[in-house]
Amino acid sequence: MKRFSRLEQIRRMDPYQEATEIYRLSVAYEFPWDFARALELALYRTYAVPSIGRLLARTAELTDRTQKRYDDTSLLLDTIVEHGFGSDRGRTAIRRINQMHRSYDISDDDMRYVLCTFVVMPKRWIDAYGWRRMSRHEIVAGVVHYRTLGRHMGIKDIPETYEEFETCLDSYEAAHFAWDEDARRVSDATLGLMASWYPGPLAPLLRTTTLALLDDSLLRAFRYTPPRAATRAWVRRAVRLRGRAVRLLPPRRAPHFARQNREIKGYPYGYRIADLGTRPVPGVRGCPVRHAAPDAEAG
Repeated sequence: MKRFSRLEQIRRMDPYQEATEIYRLSVAYEFPWDFARALELALYRTYAVPSIGRLLARTAELTDRTQKRYDDTSLLLDTIVEHGFGSDRGRTAIRRINQMHRSYDISDDDMRYVLCTFVVMPKRWIDAYGWRRMSRHEIVAGVVHYRTLGRHMGIKDIPETYEEFETCLDSYEAAHFAWDEDARRVSDATLGLMASWYPGPLAPLLRTTTLALLDDSLLRAFRYTPPRAATRAWVRRAVRLRGRAVRLLPPRRAPHFARQNREIKGYPYGYRIADLGTRPVPGVRGCPVRHAAPDAEAG
């Protein structure tokens, strides 16, 4: 197999009828490391919206049980990618996602914004740091995949095209990114988690590296001191060089899903999809306030 053979395969597929299959090829074969980093950044930037950051702080899932929350989110989303929406495992994952979100009063606007991050951030990351840019087929397939997920979650007024997703994300961030003390606690806990994946002495370096990859709007919202321009340039150049090195490697022959990532630490002996995620207890940490989405599909 040649380096661009899978891209040629993707271009022969229908990005509307075979959206999840194309998305799976991109995630598990073409860009597994890049999608992991991009989706980490996608979820992380949602904390800068105070209504989201405060809710996550109140539940304590991302301050007291940061690794578990990271693992469960990655595994639930990954199950749908690996097995599809119509599979038993995919339906179970969607059911768990809906059960958790319905326990809280989350606005449609916030839910729609989070969905936008899943569509937009991978393209932006891969176009900047991947071994090649995303093809139009992959972009459209990602849109269709997450529009399907959004419908299963009962999210209203979902954007229809990538350009609409991007406009929705940018305008929502411009209107809502703001300082919040609780959101900053969630951000600090997440940065601490990322640093914990590596030897202790590297923690300060890892924190600086992560901050160097954040845009100015995020740094302002969390009131982080921006890294020096030289540090930012060095870090971003290093990540781009990684992409160029990957381009020289032979294509991946076996899929690599999120469940295989070294960052997933909480389930060394395996897991059941139905057991993933939280089960909020009434009266504990502000839970639950029923989320008004009775038309949401369970899979």
